Amino acid sequence: MSEREQKAFADLVAVCRRLRGPDGCPWDREQTLASMTPYLTEEAVESAEAIGSGDHDAIAEELGDLAFLSVFCLELLGDEGGPGLAAALERAAQKLIRRHPHVYGDASVKDGEAAYRQWQEIKRAEKGAQPDGEAASLLGDIPRGLPALVAAYRVQEKAAAVGFDWPDARGPLAKLREETEEIAREMVGDTTPALAREIGDLLFSAVNLARHAGVDPERELRAATHRFRDRFRHIERRLAADGRTPSQAGLVELDALWEEAKAALAPPAGKEPTP
Repeated sequence: MSEREQKAFADLVAVCRRLRGPDGCPWDREQTLASMTPYLTEEAVESAEAIGSGDHDAIAEELGDLAFLSVFCLELLGDEGGPGLAAALERAAQKLIRRHPHVYGDASVKDGEAAYRQWQEIKRAEKGAQPDGEAASLLGDIPRGLPALVAAYRVQEKAAAVGFDWPDARGPLAKLREETEEIAREMVGDTTPALAREIGDLLFSAVNLARHAGVDPERELRAATHRFRDRFRHIERRLAADGRTPSQAGLVELDALWEEAKAALAPPAGKEPTP
């Protein structure tokens, strides 16, 4: 670690402690781990969006905010009698060393996939037996607050690490088509539990296809939602110019305005759209 990095980290910790100190900020002194949870979630999402934008300055800002909140919450944990900042960082470093025996020991792996599989196996061994005596699953537990698309992606990724996966993207693509056909067969009347399950399977298959294509499904669904909002807003503006609203236009006109919006809001050639 360079002197600049050491000073930057020390300054960040000092700021956290000053804010929480007797002469600090009343709001910061009032915070608890529970009250900070929404801010951690928000900063994690904002960090992901910044990464998706490709804006290096925005990425640095958001990840810096996330680092601050992490240090701040570890300080809160220490104040509550739990492991503090030093203990938490020591544990993180020790865990990384244990789970990289091919770097810090004599083990060897042939590629990234093998390294990931080794990580999951070590993690399962560390978790030990479950209360019912069964070995911990390689899939691990799913945090309740994790977005469903991310949870599906991670479960599939962990299963793939032990070889339970399609060999290439053609497998999940075929499965996606199969699920669509099954939904069509179920759509014969009112929504049923069977139809709901098939739609769930379709979404799970779509995530699997995205994973094989190297696409983040959470990010791309968010981007698609933004594109829909922007295009619909274009329709609203065009109709408002004539003193009308979308509900006063027919589907044919709305469809035409939608295509107009797609053309008007399309990114320049060679430039990737951002969420």
